[in-house]
Amino acid sequence: MNKLFYGFCLVLLLTGSTWAKETNITRTEVLLKTGTSWDGDTLPAYPEGKPEITLLRITIPAHTQLPVHMHPVINAGILLEGELTVMTQSKQVMHLKAGETLSELVNKWHYGKNEGDEPAVIMVFYVGIQGEPITIKK
Repeated sequence: MNKLFYGFCLVLLLTGSTWAKETNITRTEVLLKTGTSWDGDTLPAYPEGKPEITLLRITIPAHTQLPVHMHPVINAGILLEGELTVMTQSKQVMHLKAGETLSELVNKWHYGKNEGDEPAVIMVFYVGIQGEPITIKK
């Protein structure tokens, strides 16, 4: 009986170290890689000037519509929580759910709308020029 117990412990020890090794593996997953915005337009060239990176975490309350705005710089985001609808003035629509990404529109008027019952949380990464706005409200 002792041999069986020791054998079982040895198997657990060896298997446990294998499991531990697997959890220490670095994984990389490409969430978004594109040269176009979500409506299919080609992204513009980067402007001249000193670059400035901005990373925002934006929380949009339930049943809230953002003001109409545009971004003069390239930006991309990932919806962390909730759902979000983005609509252009020409009625193009994109629906996002938590975990989904988007390459945002550049120089096009649009707005976001949280039609859900929970807050929508989106992380947005902007690549702009120092001293220049990343968002312009209409």
